[in-house]
Amino acid sequence: MSASFTHDVLVIGSGAAGLTTALSLPPDLRVAVLSKTTIDSGSTQYAQGGIAAVLDSSDSENAHVEDTLRAGAGLCHEDAVRTVVHHGRESIEWLIDQGVEFTRSQDNHYHLTREGGHSHRRIIHSADATGQAVSQVLCDRAREAENIEIFENRVAVDLITNKKLFLPGNRCAGAYVLNREVQHVELFRARFVVIATGGASKAYLYTSNPDGATGDGIAIAWRAGCRVGNMEFNQFHPTCLYHPHAKSFLITEAVRGEGGKLLLPDGSRFMHRFDEREELAPRDIVARAIDHEMKRLGADCLYLDISHKPAEFIREHFPTIERRCRDFGVDITREPIPVVPAAHYTCGGILVDENACTDINQLYAVGEASFTGLHGANRMASNSLLECVVFGRLAAKHIAADHPHVPAPPQARAWDESQVRDSDEDVVIAHNWDELRHFMWDYVGIVRTTKRLQRAKHRVDMLHSEIREFYSNYRVTNDLLELRNLVTVSDLIICSALQRQESRGLHYTLDYAESLPDARDTILVPTSYMARSA
Repeated sequence: MSASFTHDVLVIGSGAAGLTTALSLPPDLRVAVLSKTTIDSGSTQYAQGGIAAVLDSSDSENAHVEDTLRAGAGLCHEDAVRTVVHHGRESIEWLIDQGVEFTRSQDNHYHLTREGGHSHRRIIHSADATGQAVSQVLCDRAREAENIEIFENRVAVDLITNKKLFLPGNRCAGAYVLNREVQHVELFRARFVVIATGGASKAYLYTSNPDGATGDGIAIAWRAGCRVGNMEFNQFHPTCLYHPHAKSFLITEAVRGEGGKLLLPDGSRFMHRFDEREELAPRDIVARAIDHEMKRLGADCLYLDISHKPAEFIREHFPTIERRCRDFGVDITREPIPVVPAAHYTCGGILVDENACTDINQLYAVGEASFTGLHGANRMASNSLLECVVFGRLAAKHIAADHPHVPAPPQARAWDESQVRDSDEDVVIAHNWDELRHFMWDYVGIVRTTKRLQRAKHRVDMLHSEIREFYSNYRVTNDLLELRNLVTVSDLIICSALQRQESRGLHYTLDYAESLPDARDTILVPTSYMARSA
């Protein structure tokens, strides 16, 4: 018989957002944290640049807000932006209290760097491995916490709601979870559930993200009846290392912030032709410029050059990048880095309010899986980790206040595997996964057209029908669940992109090259939400 667990709070995801939420909850609440592989394997550890916050006297909250609104191309929710910016300093202080060591200057003050879209130096960092430093500390604190129980190698199958249990009310009460080690589905019941599973960049052929970025949380929330917003805005990081053996290695935007120049294969600069801010323009502009020049020239890659800076400066500020590039035969102190754009960040997600609450009671979403309104049509560099900490702490505060009034979760049946069998057609899953990532890259990438999107919609509909048959007849596996979720999220991306008949921020279409005068969010509503609201 499959295992069953009961906790006060179930946190699905072990990155910065999930662990911040878990660690910010009162110690008398029993918390389960699910990790898809190991607790330290999420996307957080891959964040190089740092965390944006107003920490210098020459900077201001209004300046940070204005920079974010400008980068978001008219779609940021100003109240959300002000909330995140206002909580910036205390969030950094909380991380420092947890034990995160940020880089200091020679005068012993914290070193602040500058990145694209920012008008001031406000990026606090730990050399060029900020995410790794944050992830390691939060993982250590979670392992030490007596009220936190960590479950590794677990992937959520679906949420348990009152509707699924044929009970009145609109409540989330847990999740069915695949234990990848024993290949059985377990039952996790909880008073509160927090989705912190990250984004869906693995829908694309080239990505800076680890293998786990398969949109699991967005997909299970959508199936449960939550609205999603602005899924068409997929951020492509302009500079990932171009090398056949360099899987998903990002070159932080801080390289450009410290004077790195983008070059064509002939060594000439080109960003001045696209934006007056040149290399410090927001990511959507830089990524489109690189994509345009690569297609114009038929080039496999372009180049990012920091070699005009002293070698000692480069090794001090970018030790991880210098070491990793050297492993691939590129000496960045002497030569430019070959780079290409890659899918990096999901700016849309599950609709939440100012406390990270979703459309379903006792269900929260934090981090990249959520749509808070902070990022708008284009996420500004280094705002994402700040959002994780701010909304993780806000969610924990709301749960703590609500907990005394929420009854224990209702009973739920164990997962029934009696009517399914093991699949002997795993090759079909592998083929469908490959097909999905190729047509998403070709048709739903940096530059789009209506015809390309319609082709993608036709293909994703066919994949949906094949996966439904697999899911109904075969025992669930990690590969099947990830493909099922990626197809769901890809469909949401395509449908959102088809609805937006303009170019704005990260969504650029040749058929509607201009922006409309009124900026509006794209909100997709599941049928279960409409039935509940009727």
